[in-house]
Amino acid sequence: MKKVRTAVLVSGGGTNLQAILDAERAGKINSAEVALVVADREGAYAIQRAEARGVKTAVLNFKELGRETFESSLTALLDENGIELIVLAGFMRILSAAFTSRYEGRILNIHPSLIPSFCGAGYYGLKVHEAALNYGVKVTGATVHFVNEVPDGGRIVAQKAVYIRPDDTPESLQRRVMEEAEWIIFPEAIESVAEDIRRLK
Repeated sequence: MKKVRTAVLVSGGGTNLQAILDAERAGKINSAEVALVVADREGAYAIQRAEARGVKTAVLNFKELGRETFESSLTALLDENGIELIVLAGFMRILSAAFTSRYEGRILNIHPSLIPSFCGAGYYGLKVHEAALNYGVKVTGATVHFVNEVPDGGRIVAQKAVYIRPDDTPESLQRRVMEEAEWIIFPEAIESVAEDIRRLK
């Protein structure tokens, strides 16, 4: 059976994209193939990572286009490339209800905390880890979830815990959450959801 054609949406350096591409190459992702990588701004290093692996790329400048035109252009691009699964890997835009409902159960995101802690509007990047340390929690982690119109509000697919060390900084914690949780559960969740999509076909 054909693999599930997958698009990865990115905004920055693409560390999670790299983990996904590496998992695909290592045979940990068998049901999906990364067929397209789309950045929402010029100069996102993630595009170079994709090009280095021979993956088709595109840039849709969100600031120039505005949300409505960005989403309509993205939809056209996804349709043109036969995309069945969308993965948000460090993608820093909130997608509208109109867009997310069109791809219900087919958009995955990873968030660097154990949802429902430290999530929702305003919680992204280092801010999540700063909040965890300021609050004094002893355990944090990462969550893969489906995407709907509510930031970090979709059904949870996978979670993995990471213990916080007494000497952690937001930067050290961010790195460990990526290495010990995000880069492990994101490829696993993509494989699991892609396998479900294949079964339904």
